[in-house]
Amino acid sequence: MRFSGNPMRAGRASRPRALVTGAGGFIGHHLVKYLAAAGYRVRGVDLERPSFEPTHAQEFLRLDLRRSADCSTAVRGMEEVYHLAANMGGMGFIEFNKAQIAHDNVVMDANMLEAARCAGVKRFFYSSSACVYPPFRLQQPDAPPPREEDAYPADPVDGYGWEKLYMERLCRHYREDFRLETRVARFHSMYGPLGTYDGGREKAPAAICRKVALAKDGGTIDIWGDGEQTRTYCYIDDCVEGIHRLMRSDHQEPINLGSDRLITINDLARLVARVAGRRVTLRHVTGPEGVRGRGSDNTRMRAVLQWEPRVTLEEGMRRTYAWIAAELRVPDAPRRAGQRIIDGGATQAHAGPTR
Repeated sequence: MRFSGNPMRAGRASRPRALVTGAGGFIGHHLVKYLAAAGYRVRGVDLERPSFEPTHAQEFLRLDLRRSADCSTAVRGMEEVYHLAANMGGMGFIEFNKAQIAHDNVVMDANMLEAARCAGVKRFFYSSSACVYPPFRLQQPDAPPPREEDAYPADPVDGYGWEKLYMERLCRHYREDFRLETRVARFHSMYGPLGTYDGGREKAPAAICRKVALAKDGGTIDIWGDGEQTRTYCYIDDCVEGIHRLMRSDHQEPINLGSDRLITINDLARLVARVAGRRVTLRHVTGPEGVRGRGSDNTRMRAVLQWEPRVTLEEGMRRTYAWIAAELRVPDAPRRAGQRIIDGGATQAHAGPTR
């Protein structure tokens, strides 16, 4: 079975029906917007509606996907499922909440797969994570970016990574045993506007933008560790396009989805300072750092999707910083940004600050 092309070609009367779980969160909200613009009839599901702007879903249900009955309600009448709902965060959150993360996500993921199978869903997307890759491969800032096959022999990040890798296998088994077409993308640090930037779960780009925006010119911001740990960051517009392209493809195995431009946390902070037009001093403090170096090997993504992310880090951070700086001028913005507990996306809105 091959899906391809723009669904609008089939006409408004036969618009495909898509469910996005985690539609109140960062990636989920942007994906809803993308699919609606592409002509889909979109149902969004989350515990809460999006924090920063109204949803673009034609239908939005507030459901708890840890309950199997709520999963059955969510998938009813849907042709495609984009499952991004997750309890997750950045290093500051996942390091100290392993039991909560693993329990909630295993239950949600298993419930959603079974509900999709029972409802006759045609295609199921699962948002996995770069955390499936063994930390022993990533002990140097210039470590070779992991290829998809490097997830085995398995030794992923404890808690969150193990849950993601297990769900990848469960997707494979449902495809092989029940003919449910599954697609899996391993996200590599997505960022952009309309995501959490405060409250303890935000990712490094948002945390650094917030710190720079709040610092005085010539001030100091804190960075966890020595700041020489490296990552790649993918802008949200590229993320949702990559998801959609993967769902239209015949590729059945997990695939990396991210930028392949490696940057240190120190250099990311300096980039944000340049974008903001401010001078800042970096103060290195003790805190969770994660692996020393993790890039995204995009060889397979380019071959399979005939595409790669296009938004540069400079442009993406310019857009992200402008949005966060504007939000911080709103009196209750920090409270609103950190309010969510469970919502969508493996690199999603509630990431702990990887400083």
